[in-house]
Amino acid sequence: MTTVDIVIVALYGIGLFGLAQWVSRDSGHAKTTEDYFLAGRTLPWWAIGASLIAANISAEQIIGQSGQGFVVGLAIAAYEWQAAIVLLIVAKYFLPIFLKREIYTMPQFLQTRYGTGVKSLMSFYWIVLYTAVNLTAVLWLGGLAIESVTGVSVMTAMTSLAAFAVLYSLYGGLKAVALTDIIQVVILILGGFAITWLALDAVSSGDGAIAGLARLSEEVPGHFEMILDDSHPNYSDLPGIWTLLGGLWVLHFSYWGFNQYIIQRALGAESLAEAQKGLAFAAFLKLLIPVIVVVPGIAALVLAQDGVLAAEVLNDKSDRTYGELMTLAPAGLRGLVFAALIAAIVSSLASMMNSIATIFTMDIYRQYSDTRHSESHYVMVGRIVAFVAMLMALVLARPFLGGMESAFQTIQEYTGFIAPGVVTIFLLGFFYQRANEASAYAVLVGSVAASLALKVLMPDMPFVLRIWLVFLANIVLGVVVARLTREPEAGQPVLLSDIHFGTTQGFNVSAIAIGLILVLIYAAFW
Repeated sequence: MTTVDIVIVALYGIGLFGLAQWVSRDSGHAKTTEDYFLAGRTLPWWAIGASLIAANISAEQIIGQSGQGFVVGLAIAAYEWQAAIVLLIVAKYFLPIFLKREIYTMPQFLQTRYGTGVKSLMSFYWIVLYTAVNLTAVLWLGGLAIESVTGVSVMTAMTSLAAFAVLYSLYGGLKAVALTDIIQVVILILGGFAITWLALDAVSSGDGAIAGLARLSEEVPGHFEMILDDSHPNYSDLPGIWTLLGGLWVLHFSYWGFNQYIIQRALGAESLAEAQKGLAFAAFLKLLIPVIVVVPGIAALVLAQDGVLAAEVLNDKSDRTYGELMTLAPAGLRGLVFAALIAAIVSSLASMMNSIATIFTMDIYRQYSDTRHSESHYVMVGRIVAFVAMLMALVLARPFLGGMESAFQTIQEYTGFIAPGVVTIFLLGFFYQRANEASAYAVLVGSVAASLALKVLMPDMPFVLRIWLVFLANIVLGVVVARLTREPEAGQPVLLSDIHFGTTQGFNVSAIAIGLILVLIYAAFW
């Protein structure tokens, strides 16, 4: 890192902090819980879409997926491109239900649909997941990348990232996070395209990115196949046609439809139409992500073989791929790329912190507290919880993730133990009026039990296929238990006749365009 790079990164940090404080300034009244946790329900579509991508594209994606691009190739892009379709489905069919009930959190929906017990169980689950898995993963992978570029220790890098995320987001809440995410996404995309161009140009020995892409397709054609055959060494992670037909969809719906730190942006929309446009915007941006994340990883494979990058480092752990690629950037541009990486990391950290605080404050503390408190008190509790969660993630990051070869794939697999249950209870809650509290408990317990059983008894089964089988079994289990137990209380079932599922012409055109683009992509790289 040169002096110019350091100045660019410093200007980014100062500018982001200043913008966060400006957009979170008080408007003549103390912050309420709606202001802090849902941005006062005033977010426009462009802020929602940008913030969704900023929350999603973190170190887990940039570093983890570039590493998987190095190892597997374009097939890992299924995590991005299939998500675009899921975002459109969530916008059309799920958001109208959530916004109709004016909820703050996913557990609140579960309370209105199934009762307090299910809500409390899932509140604790999500807090543990976001703290012990998501926050730790983003910190650890971000620390690895910063270590590769700057030489500072992973622990120092993680501490710096955590401190920055806390400083710029803790005071302002979701509004500070969402509105600054617009800048974060611009920097992220510009920096990402810069790395892609530099990597491809290096592959072609200076003849340009197009020539570099042509060389990649000639030298590693297997890395440009979206559907892997069963002889591929990574078939267990991306099992061919089952990535398109099976459990990957379950993971997507769990993440994009029922994940608090993602869906919270849509809950803060000024209207349903704005929320839906925001998700369509995010779906379009998802089409670009493999270009700036996966393609550089494929290029890194050839560059390592050519001796341009440190092959011994890349062969050690694929999660170091992106950090090595950043060394290709010249002075000045490296600062921009480094700022883009930091933008991706801290925006995700801030989003997770805010969601942990929201769930704990609104679904646990407020419910089980003996006395009612002021709005400002709940906001203070949320800030304290966010800070404590970040400290815990710092402590847990190295013990949990330090020995993993690929943190990205590991996280996907073990999140998949509960994801089928989460998706099932929401889908049955939406579309099956007989679903009740007993069926929800049965599905959640059954999801974990069946996943563990298949993991032990059939260890070679691809986890994507395992997730799909558990999901199908959960649907049957939920329906059977619901039929054998008492009907839900009046007011709990979702009355679909009261929900307006219509969308604007602009949304419909966007959805068709995104669908056609994806058909062309899969046709080209099948």
